[in-house]
Amino acid sequence: MNNRSLPAHPIRISCIICAFNEAPRIGGVLKIATTHPLLHEVIVVDDGSTDNTADIVQQFQSVKLISYPVNRGKSFAMATGVAAAQNDLLMLLDADLKGLAAQHISALAAPVLSGEADVSVSLRQNSLFIFRVIGLDFVSGERVLKKELLSEALKEIRRLPRFGIEVFLNNQIIAQRLSIAVTHWPQVTQWRKTEKLGYWKGLSAEWRMIADLLHVSYPLALISQTYQMLTLRVRHDTSAPSVDLIGKPRGDTH
Repeated sequence: MNNRSLPAHPIRISCIICAFNEAPRIGGVLKIATTHPLLHEVIVVDDGSTDNTADIVQQFQSVKLISYPVNRGKSFAMATGVAAAQNDLLMLLDADLKGLAAQHISALAAPVLSGEADVSVSLRQNSLFIFRVIGLDFVSGERVLKKELLSEALKEIRRLPRFGIEVFLNNQIIAQRLSIAVTHWPQVTQWRKTEKLGYWKGLSAEWRMIADLLHVSYPLALISQTYQMLTLRVRHDTSAPSVDLIGKPRGDTH
């Protein structure tokens, strides 16, 4: 049994979740995020959803919901969430995770809170095979990092392609030579776009996302970026820490 615990003092992390038409999925993520004692605030940026995503989010009374009527992409939504965050540490979560549990939140936060690493990144069960082989998912949407890494570049982030935020963030990490801890999430998966939208619409959406990545960085640059991030990776205990924290879950009504 792992007896390692997180620091026994109040921890204040802002959790940012960007969502577009995630009504069937976001509730499961919020059930975990809103009751975890490490997450001082949970911010959902509803990126112009046309379904009832906002209605689902409003069932969680402690969540700060930011909505706007037109879909502007994840990069713009992330900048909006970062600008609203009150705390110096951020946890970024995707809205379409399956199998997320409290121990996964704790494990993702632990390396940064303990000082083992500057940034932590998840490696999910259904990350691409090549990412699981090399031990790093460079487009993972689940991370813990200091707010200043993004808050100082909000204007630039708002001008990024719709799905350019992860590649931009990687460039920031590399430029500042920040250490990276990879947290393995073997029980967690992410809904594929083909599952959410159907095969052909989902495939088209996947290609648009890839095009955005390539718009931010050329293929060879992406390979170089991944290699540089691997050189910044630190070894750490990937098992979930025991949650011995000051603070109580908020106990949302939903």
